[in-house]
Amino acid sequence: MLVLFRTGLLVLLVTIGNTFLVTAQTQPLLPYNPSHKEVIARYRAVAAKDSAVKNTVYKAGVDAHWLPGGNAFWYRNILHDSTTEYLLVNAATGSKHKAFNETALADALSKISNQTVKENHLLLGNLTFNKEATRLTFAYNNKYYEYNSKSNVLKTIDSLPNIEKDNHQFNEPPSRWESFETDSVSPNKQYIAYIKDNNVFIRPVAGGDAVQYTKDGSNAHPYGSLAWSPDSKWVIGYRITPVEDSAVYYVLSSVPGTTRGQLRSHPYKQPGDPFTTYEMYIFPVQQTVPVKVNTPVIDFFDAPLLHWTKDNSHFYYEKVDRGHQRFRIIEVDVTNGNTRTILDEQAKTFIYTNRIYTYYMPQTAEILWTSEKDNWRHIYLMDAQTGTIKNEITKGNYVVKDIDSVDEKKREIWFSANGINEGEDPYYVHYYRIGFDGKNLVSLTPAHANHHITYSPDKKYYVDTYSEVNTAPVTELHATATGKKISDIEHADISTFLSIVKRLPQPFVAKGRDGVTNIYGIVCLPAEFDSTRRYPVVENIYAGPQDAFVPKSFMPYYTEMQSLADLGFIVVQIDGMGTANRSKAFHDVCWKNLADAGFPDRILWMKALAAKYPYVDTSRVGLYGTSAGGQNALGGLLFHPEWYKAGVASCGCHDNRIDKQWWNEQWMAYPVGPWYDEQSNVTNAGKLCGNLLLMVGEADNNVPPESTYRVADALIKANKTFDFLPIPGSDHTSGGTYGKVKRRDFFVRYLLHVEPPQRNMDELSKQADQ
Repeated sequence: MLVLFRTGLLVLLVTIGNTFLVTAQTQPLLPYNPSHKEVIARYRAVAAKDSAVKNTVYKAGVDAHWLPGGNAFWYRNILHDSTTEYLLVNAATGSKHKAFNETALADALSKISNQTVKENHLLLGNLTFNKEATRLTFAYNNKYYEYNSKSNVLKTIDSLPNIEKDNHQFNEPPSRWESFETDSVSPNKQYIAYIKDNNVFIRPVAGGDAVQYTKDGSNAHPYGSLAWSPDSKWVIGYRITPVEDSAVYYVLSSVPGTTRGQLRSHPYKQPGDPFTTYEMYIFPVQQTVPVKVNTPVIDFFDAPLLHWTKDNSHFYYEKVDRGHQRFRIIEVDVTNGNTRTILDEQAKTFIYTNRIYTYYMPQTAEILWTSEKDNWRHIYLMDAQTGTIKNEITKGNYVVKDIDSVDEKKREIWFSANGINEGEDPYYVHYYRIGFDGKNLVSLTPAHANHHITYSPDKKYYVDTYSEVNTAPVTELHATATGKKISDIEHADISTFLSIVKRLPQPFVAKGRDGVTNIYGIVCLPAEFDSTRRYPVVENIYAGPQDAFVPKSFMPYYTEMQSLADLGFIVVQIDGMGTANRSKAFHDVCWKNLADAGFPDRILWMKALAAKYPYVDTSRVGLYGTSAGGQNALGGLLFHPEWYKAGVASCGCHDNRIDKQWWNEQWMAYPVGPWYDEQSNVTNAGKLCGNLLLMVGEADNNVPPESTYRVADALIKANKTFDFLPIPGSDHTSGGTYGKVKRRDFFVRYLLHVEPPQRNMDELSKQADQ
């Protein structure tokens, strides 16, 4: 802690990580109102810093490439002046050394290629080692080489060996929907099931007559999506009522070589649009009559993935009802088509269907399933035959984030979670292993930080890299069986980076609207900071309910938030209620309520920041965002004009009826109700107070451009003043380099009340805005 005295002011510099926030107890501070000359100088400083800071963080992460056998791995560091080093780590001991003699290899490469190759600039592509690390193959300058490090012999080769995945990243969750073929060979290779003239046929592979199972298939109602049982005795298929999605359109205004705008379109399902439907049938092999499954028509999403029992007499499929309030696992008896509901989960608000995890174990007739039914996302073990829950595997006030893998023999689950550690940011990701019985929870990542791990191919070891937004990354090697640390691999060197950027973001926590729940965010202060002045606040906002968005790990680059702060702002980012990765109640705030966007929590958070740090000027607050963040940025001006005075909204989904079906119905519900209209930025455009810049890419195929154009139309009809920047040829974007310039200029003009650089008069060089 460092205390400074100035005339009439006591300033307390509180060190946090590698930088500090400043708190003061004094008379009211004066607003920061820079001169035009000072602003120009800050623009130039930001441009210079943006260029100088590139590639100045070293050893921030270890990309481990495991040798055959899994007893060692190599990785590459890129250091000062783009120099390189290759290191080899003994996994059992953690000892590391040079992976090969770089000088000898560089000399050999120089001779064989007739060009000078520097030993500390070896960028070897597709590098592989043998098990003993004595022979390596690689690509260099579009040629392939093999090098024996013992004999120092280098030779060219015609091709490189295939590189298999050599470390175990966390797995993606399995799909809930099947990928089908119209012609499908049975698992025993004896039969082919196929569609002809919209009907189902099965014939022997060896030849013989085909059996036609259906005759009522047509173009309007074809049969299809055929799937075999593992024992090749049954084919499951569907009578389909296809729906062709309506198109959305946009015009490319500036295509080179043309003199007319070019019309483009693509299929796009919006809230309320119909879905293709599927009626399930069973086609028994060597019989002639199909069996219609006694189950409701599948009228939401695609034909489902089938999970067969051990004896192939039954299968399970999953059904999500439209509106995301009901999830079922349904059992089908293939001998008669009768069904039984094994699991029926219903919610008064929504079930986050993208995060439902199921894992079927036919050998033991069990299912692993995740649910938020007790207000937190946890893992349950179910009896697949009775549909009863055997036990809740994980429990407590924390969130199971991702499930990596399941060991059925050891009856263990490998997963990551948020919020287990007391007294820590609940968004920090940690990794664990636990038994099916909920016992023997092993923490693999105990350090107080946000973690990312990769395993060796056999999962005997793992590499853990962890950091916080204001602490440098550390990489460690651990033994998986015990979680014990074997060695420190790298500590990132951020000294050069810090000498340029001066400051790192700082975490800040305040209570939300209920006065109990902690709301988390980060703060970026200007590098050139005067504690005797009050700085305007700009919020970087994205309140999409699909995740949480405040960074938790060290960012090894000059962020847009920091570059904006360096112009003379305090820039913040906050995760308010309605976003994910906390409790179900925290998330439920968004239900039919996207306009809320966590604003009550965000505003209280900024008020708490200002109460603690008087240099925070809450009379001058702006915000900016893209996509859902664009919707939020305009929503802040429309619904909270007492707080937000200026906003930049890029490619916003301003009306949830115009945006994509899958995202909006998940949070805003189905059928489409009056709340869609009530919360629309288009409907509420006439409420605009403050200053607004709308940006949109004319070729946006994520959120239709008309979402922004309809806002502009409504604002014009309401006689409102605003700035509008359509970007020719651009897709879903925050504006790119030019958009970043316009965003900076906008906040300088309307929050600092200074005219930004006059670039048409060459007040700044082009370099100043890159």
